Amino acid sequence: MRFASRCRGCDLDFDSFNVGDGPAAFLIFIVGTITVVGALWLDAALTPPWWVHLIWVPFAAALTIGGLRLSKAWLLAQEYKHRAREGRIAK
Repeated sequence: MRFASRCRGCDLDFDSFNVGDGPAAFLIFIVGTITVVGALWLDAALTPPWWVHLIWVPFAAALTIGGLRLSKAWLLAQEYKHRAREGRIAK
């Protein structure tokens, strides 16, 4: 997954931002919480056989992969908004 190196509208250099593994880390916590709560609710409400819970694997994978681009864009926007840069303190 790759972002463009520059904005087509304003020529902002996206390569100067570094969100690193932040998007994946946030998504693991968020998707993990949604998945565990959903699985616990399903088990308590319906008491299905164990194999029904296999649906949570592709569900969690789809949410994580689908959300990576959106979360990376959000973190990049937060870096821009707060003027965060590598090696210097924002003023």
